Amino acid sequence: MFKNKITKMDSFELNKIVAAVLMVALLVIGIGKLSNVIFHVEKPKTPGYAVEVEQTTTTSSSAKVSVEEKIDIAALMAMGDIASGEKIFKKCAACHSINKGGKNNIGPALYNVVERKVGGVADYKYSKALATYEKNWTFEELNGFLKKPAKYIRGTKMAYAGLRKEKDRASVIKYLNQNSDNPIPLP
Repeated sequence: MFKNKITKMDSFELNKIVAAVLMVALLVIGIGKLSNVIFHVEKPKTPGYAVEVEQTTTTSSSAKVSVEEKIDIAALMAMGDIASGEKIFKKCAACHSINKGGKNNIGPALYNVVERKVGGVADYKYSKALATYEKNWTFEELNGFLKKPAKYIRGTKMAYAGLRKEKDRASVIKYLNQNSDNPIPLP
């Protein structure tokens, strides 16, 4: 009889603890809902901030001409080396094949890529941006694209952030050029 009285008291204490926890949870949820009503904030239609950037232009006679960054490709290519290009290319190998006769993966096969038409692999489905880009993969084009692909050719499916270091880009371009039936002479 005494033992039964203790068990009932323990279960009653347990019920009080569970009820207290539930009341606290309901109180927190209720305060959250009440604060949303009191402090209503309208969310913007498009998230983020518009940043206005002034574009630099120079005047030549009477016409305005945009200033373009011109790169000395011969000096850039002199920085790179094929061995480090092979190491850096391992990042690219997750999506691209570099072997002769290699198949397309997530990205197109890159054997013979230097001087090939952009979007020129017949059995690969390119983004519209690359398929309609009317240039060849020259050293200059590869340098610009490898620096920041999504910015260089807007609309490309390639999600890679790019290679910021000039030496890394030059090394990868040299490595790509070497993996060809007829490597192009360096400038």
